[in-house]
Amino acid sequence: MNAYQNNERDNTLKAFNRLLDIMDELREKCPWDREQTFETLRPLTIEETFELSEAILDKEYHEVVKELGDILLHIVFYAKIGSEQRAFTIKDVIEKISDKLIYRHPHVFGTTSVGGSGEVVENWEKLKRTEKDGNRGVLSGVPSRLPALIKAYRMQDKARAVGFDWEQREQVWDKVEEELDEFKEARIKGDSQQMEEEFGDLLFSLVNAARLYGINPETALELTNRKFLRRFNFLESEVRNSGRSLNEMTLQEMDVIWEQAKTNNIG
Repeated sequence: MNAYQNNERDNTLKAFNRLLDIMDELREKCPWDREQTFETLRPLTIEETFELSEAILDKEYHEVVKELGDILLHIVFYAKIGSEQRAFTIKDVIEKISDKLIYRHPHVFGTTSVGGSGEVVENWEKLKRTEKDGNRGVLSGVPSRLPALIKAYRMQDKARAVGFDWEQREQVWDKVEEELDEFKEARIKGDSQQMEEEFGDLLFSLVNAARLYGINPETALELTNRKFLRRFNFLESEVRNSGRSLNEMTLQEMDVIWEQAKTNNIG
């Protein structure tokens, strides 16, 4: 580490110490901060995480810095409450993650050799199960309350880490077509319960396809959501400017404006 890096590290530690001092002051002197608990902070932390996600997708890096700061504040806040309850401290949090990173990267901090990032993930999952005395299943680490789309992606990714995956990624399209055919059969029968089940299978197979082609399906869907929102707002604005309302428009008339939005590269 050179002199510049040493100076940056010192400045970083000073900034972190300043944040810890501020948190101590807030907890002691601010009525709102003094009232907070793990439970009251939890929904706010979830909100901050989503705000960070939005800033990342928008590539607004000044906002990323702001939202990362908010999340760091929450980490320090939880640690402060933990220390008051003599449960854990910020030092415990930092040491725990440091120990985990060293243990799960034997190819960096040990003598293990890897041939690429795929082997890194495989080793990570093996070591993770070893930490739990081998008693936890491969998918047990996936939070049960994750949104369904993200949960499907994470489960598939963890299954891949132990070799449960397609030999060739192109094979997944046969599965997608199979699930689509099964949904169509359920639709023809008019069986709503089976339709729901088969549609779920179809979505699951599409998530698998996205993963195999290096696409995060949640990110891809959110980008499409935003594109739809911008184009629909354009449609609504154009109709309003014409003195009409959407309810007065035919689908064909709306399609003309929708195509105009696409031509104007809106979205």
